[in-house]
Amino acid sequence: MLKSLNRVKYISAAILLASLWGCSSTPSADKEQLAVVSLVSAPQAPAEYLAFAAKAPSKENRERYLLLAANAYLKQGDTDAAADILRSMQAGLSPVDEIQAEHRFLSARLQELTGKNAEALSTLNYPGNWQLADWQWASYHQARARLFAANQQPVEQVRELSKLSQYLPVKATGEVNDEIWQLLKPLQEETLQSFAAQESDAVFTGWLQLAYLAKHYAVDPSSLIRQLSDWQKRNPYHPAAVQLPSDLQLALSAKPYRPSNIAVLLPLSGPRAGVANTVRQGILASYLSDPDSNVSLNFFDTAQGADKAYQQALQSGAEFVIGPLLQNEVEQVMAAQQAAKTDTPPQLFLNQIDKLQPQQNKYYFALSPTQEASDAARRMYQDGIQVPLLLASNDAVGQRMAQSFKQTWMELTDSDAEVHFYDNGDKMRETVESALGVTDSKARIQAIKALLGSKVKADFRSRTDIDAIYMISGIQDLPLLKPFIDVNFSVFAEQVPLYTSSRARQEDNAKQTAIELNNITISDIPWLLQASEETEVVNKLWPTWGNAQKRLYVMGYDALQLVNRLAQMHAFPGYQYSGRSGQLTVSPDGVIDRQLSWAKYQRGVLRPL
Repeated sequence: MLKSLNRVKYISAAILLASLWGCSSTPSADKEQLAVVSLVSAPQAPAEYLAFAAKAPSKENRERYLLLAANAYLKQGDTDAAADILRSMQAGLSPVDEIQAEHRFLSARLQELTGKNAEALSTLNYPGNWQLADWQWASYHQARARLFAANQQPVEQVRELSKLSQYLPVKATGEVNDEIWQLLKPLQEETLQSFAAQESDAVFTGWLQLAYLAKHYAVDPSSLIRQLSDWQKRNPYHPAAVQLPSDLQLALSAKPYRPSNIAVLLPLSGPRAGVANTVRQGILASYLSDPDSNVSLNFFDTAQGADKAYQQALQSGAEFVIGPLLQNEVEQVMAAQQAAKTDTPPQLFLNQIDKLQPQQNKYYFALSPTQEASDAARRMYQDGIQVPLLLASNDAVGQRMAQSFKQTWMELTDSDAEVHFYDNGDKMRETVESALGVTDSKARIQAIKALLGSKVKADFRSRTDIDAIYMISGIQDLPLLKPFIDVNFSVFAEQVPLYTSSRARQEDNAKQTAIELNNITISDIPWLLQASEETEVVNKLWPTWGNAQKRLYVMGYDALQLVNRLAQMHAFPGYQYSGRSGQLTVSPDGVIDRQLSWAKYQRGVLRPL
């Protein structure tokens, strides 16, 4: 503490000395022609700059040395010392654009280092008429891009990076352009269109338009080539016009699957026929929505062996295979393919195995709970959640989902997510009380009463360090788990947002049930969160279907829709297909990733977000 106080006193004294030196300098010293002190970097120790500031004969150079000292302190992580310098300079700062900009830049950096990103963005806002060197504009846009990244605003981040590239040497722009492209690829077409329509900056608009074209026309390379040629003519000097992003070039060269004979492998008889029928109905509905007389659709029963059904499909001349559906059937077919060691047609498996080995032209599409948990981690991160708590059912599915969430959360934040597994009955209540810190609080109250007497009045306190709860539960558990959470939040704590997965979505649409689940945010396939003519037709045709069957129906529908898109989706990871089961992309290993939609129970109604 003494060292800290001495340091602050020394800095204040040095600043005062510098000011007094300027006031007492002679006219001849003021007129002395001195080299302007560069602000580009601060490689020396802060004390050296403070000493230079104390001796500087001109006010401008004195301020430059003080800014360099503040910069050096920030590099050391000494935010208090930097704050002292910047605060002392604020009132009498010279009206020189470079000095004004550097003071504002360092002030914003100070706020950023102390966790005040919103304030930093507000501070770091230069007037457009400032006359600054390229390095200073480059630092400005780079810092703003970093702050927008921290605030999870990718479009604004791209805007700043596109401006940054204009102040860099040509050889240095490649890395920035790659970062821009990686940020644009996950954005949806509607988002890209909306921002492009409002934007006046030509370079930024060009990036948005290019990303939109790449997504919208990726399934049709001939149209994509034509659209990109038109885009290059309109943007001849755009950074991406000189050299298209590498993955976009791959998408141009990828040949789409255009099968005329599609085989579908499903267990059409036996105990799993009911499950398979929902998938089959979805595939048929997808085919009938846009029938093509040049494409034949043939179903093969896997009940007597998936490998046999697969061989039948090949003998019938299948050019593309959808299925099989069950995990053990997928393993059978893959084993048969490996044993045959011959070329096989492209295939979209409707499940995936645990130890997946990527193979060319092989894709895996499943309504995976672990994928849903991973997607929930990304959603909560986007919502600004910093310390989530997981309450997960103590079973195989709950454990896998919790692990998937934890892995994604670690990738996003470099921090672990706390998990508590519950069992049914009283064990559930005990787990909730323990997870929320209520058990410890009640124990402390009992200890106090034992010392001071039972008449002591005290309310339990729950934890205040968590800011969201993700409930990994089934349909039966959620109506019990939610009340346990509600009653275990103390009156002193603000209840945190609650999230859950589609596994917990109630079949009962009664308003009273929904009221009991108020404030829960839930993930599900888009098709089930927004009523439409199609959902009404399905409800009339199959009135006994629950949400689980409807999800399988939608998976079948999307499976057929994906056939002609998979090659481009694999070549161009940024290409998203807006399916009924979610925003679909293909990972490098051929797995179809799903980004689900979200809704929230509010006043007895499940409202899409």
